[in-house]
Amino acid sequence: MTLTVTTVDVRTIVPRERHPLIFSTFAKLEPGDAMELVNDHDPKPLYYQFQAELPGAFGWDYLERGPEVWRVRIVKLAPAAGSTCCGSCH
Repeated sequence: MTLTVTTVDVRTIVPRERHPLIFSTFAKLEPGDAMELVNDHDPKPLYYQFQAELPGAFGWDYLERGPEVWRVRIVKLAPAAGSTCCGSCH
């Protein structure tokens, strides 16, 4: 199985459109695939939103921590056994 990584650079996206774009991109990932987020600030609020909306469904690893560019790899984890969510419910 090959890991697919989708890069999402939101530095040129209007701020109000960033989180919807990130979540819709994440929803399209297959379990085990990843999204590499490129941002102009620490996306810590996004991390908290992921925790609130998708607890246990993602992995979060900083690849670069500023000060001008922040890069985070967000991995879609396989749903837990018995989970009713197929990964596209958000």
